[in-house]
Amino acid sequence: MFKLYDISMTIQPGMQVYKNKEEKKPEIRTVQSHAEGKPHESRLSLDTHTGTHLDAPLHMIADGATIETIPLESLVGTCRVLDLTHVEDSIGRADLERHGVQPGEWLLFKTRNSLSEEFDFEFVYLNQEGAAYLSEIGVRGVGTDGLGIERAQPGHVTHKTLMNAGALVVEGLRLRDVPAGTYFLVVAPLKLTGIDAAPARAFLIGA
Repeated sequence: MFKLYDISMTIQPGMQVYKNKEEKKPEIRTVQSHAEGKPHESRLSLDTHTGTHLDAPLHMIADGATIETIPLESLVGTCRVLDLTHVEDSIGRADLERHGVQPGEWLLFKTRNSLSEEFDFEFVYLNQEGAAYLSEIGVRGVGTDGLGIERAQPGHVTHKTLMNAGALVVEGLRLRDVPAGTYFLVVAPLKLTGIDAAPARAFLIGA
């Protein structure tokens, strides 16, 4: 019997958003209701980087590839959840080397970010050194439980280093209840086109 872990954030008006910016909060409103004698319908307005989402290269690279160019096959397969809850500030090469990272791997970072549903301005991120190390190895993708893979880095070097190496980036995962180990990963972004990101439902299947 397998165990399924939903590692997605719930999209709701009061959810955490990057830097707690009001303009980034999703809006859900009723457009018609049973009280009007009509079927109940709602309208959702949200940023493409709301909650759990997949970045496309266009997000950080001028004229970069857009979200529809990322094949679903790249978002499904074996992954490893790395326990990095001991990291206080940023994830570097030394933090990753001990995990024996292999070429072609999908890695998900479980940090203290998963322990709170409030936005932390000092969230744990992947630093330039860590990004360079993963790019040298040639990982397939990186997922983080922060709303950003980097934090206040000039030139967005972590994003660009990973993207230029062909590594995919998923942000906003929820990994609090997921033990470190190997899983089958599914990331299912909304089917959008021509833009820089897409909100996604992500889950893990384990033994």
